[in-house]
Amino acid sequence: MYRRDLETAPPDVIRARQLARLNDLLGAILPQNGFYAQKLGPIAAPMSWERFARLPFTTKAELAADQAAVPPLGAIATYPPGRYTTYHQTSGTTGRPLVVVDTAESWAWWSECWQYVYAAAGVTAGDRLFFAFGFGPFIGFWSAHEAARRLGAMVVPGGGLDSRGRLELLLRVQATVLLCTPTYALRLAEVAREHGLPIRDSGVRVTIHAGEPGASIPAVRARIEDAWGARAFDHAGGTEIGAYGYACERREGLHVNEAEFIAEVLDPESGDPCADGARGELVITSLGRAGWPVVRYRTGDVVVAGGRGCGCGRTFLTLPGGIVGRTDDLVVLRGVNVYPSAVEAIVRAFDAGEFRLVRSRDGEREELTVEVEASEEAAAAIARALRERLAVRVQTRAVPAGSLPRFELKARRLVDARGPQA
Repeated sequence: MYRRDLETAPPDVIRARQLARLNDLLGAILPQNGFYAQKLGPIAAPMSWERFARLPFTTKAELAADQAAVPPLGAIATYPPGRYTTYHQTSGTTGRPLVVVDTAESWAWWSECWQYVYAAAGVTAGDRLFFAFGFGPFIGFWSAHEAARRLGAMVVPGGGLDSRGRLELLLRVQATVLLCTPTYALRLAEVAREHGLPIRDSGVRVTIHAGEPGASIPAVRARIEDAWGARAFDHAGGTEIGAYGYACERREGLHVNEAEFIAEVLDPESGDPCADGARGELVITSLGRAGWPVVRYRTGDVVVAGGRGCGCGRTFLTLPGGIVGRTDDLVVLRGVNVYPSAVEAIVRAFDAGEFRLVRSRDGEREELTVEVEASEEAAAAIARALRERLAVRVQTRAVPAGSLPRFELKARRLVDARGPQA
């Protein structure tokens, strides 16, 4: 259940509770979880933080190999198939989709994690939540839908409709909360302008976004809020992990729900903890999902290690700026690390439509071109801003309005045109 007292508890109280939950989890899954029985071996109770830091990481590649070796669920599934009630798949943006299943208990746990997201955004039982989401096997906002129902709010699914149809339904039901990716919130605003639909006066007061870093990027959040006349909140989660991060009213990044997760920010090469203010890879352990557990899971998300003090009063770990990028999306241009989210933060500050990043090679040197739906003048201004802000030259190319792909779920804006390396 949602525990406001834990959000503001002293860090030592949170850590002691996490360690107790971790020991409960390991006791529940070992030795019957074949994946972790083999990976971790016998573990003498109780687990300490020192021993926890020496446990091996879990990777998505390992989970995919496990399911290929033991189809269809893999040895990662703690219980027999008949125990599971909910089926989902990962989005497949980084490879073959991974099957993830939940028991009734762990699906209820997903819902409870979402109560922290809703409470921080000020969502109550009196709200009407519109889900601009296709409701396929990707987990997307399925858990948010279930959590809203348990909260007692009205839930309005937008599956099976095109963008205009979703907007018309949103206006008809007088929705007060919109849930979708940041990219799709901007796409809906674009469609609303094309058809003269008054979304700023629709009554939507809160928008909640996941799937991309955008809602923690000030320029992106400002565009969403200007288009909708609402306050935009970021959220982070993963099919393999759960709903672990949320923005508070200050919206300066994400809080990790340390009531239900252990988060580590580690150097991706050495595995050592990052100092506050340093960038590293987010490693997550889910504490309430015995049916499909992950222990020290390497998310591939790049974050900034933050402290536990926030003006909102929460003492949960903060991730300033939210998800900075993905380890596999990093582009190194002449020695400078460039993440797509850093480019988006600059592009969204200009009068421009959709954009994408095209990676290419000039001999042995990597190049990056930003294709943007904008005028030639605006594209040139964006190029200057990119050079000033990133300290490296990034080419821009103006393309016609409406010529680049639109996305409802995770946007795929990084295009690899490098071809095979000789």
